[in-house]
Amino acid sequence: MSPSPAPPDPPPQAPPPPGPDACCRGGCAYCVLELYQDELEQYRCALAAWRARQTAAPRRRGAGLPPRD
Repeated sequence: MSPSPAPPDPPPQAPPPPGPDACCRGGCAYCVLELYQDELEQYRCALAAWRARQTAAPRRRGAGLPPRD
């Protein structure tokens, strides 16, 4: 029995930036620009974790892989 293929692991998608007029500059408690920065930080963490999985994936999947140059 051959091992089952690894499940798809697509990279995370960056959050769309807010539009130029999204912020009202009114000092809102939940400013769209601050929320975007939070989403961007979550994306960066998810991207780093995804890259780490991609780097580790060949070692987990076993033999039969070409050597790295």
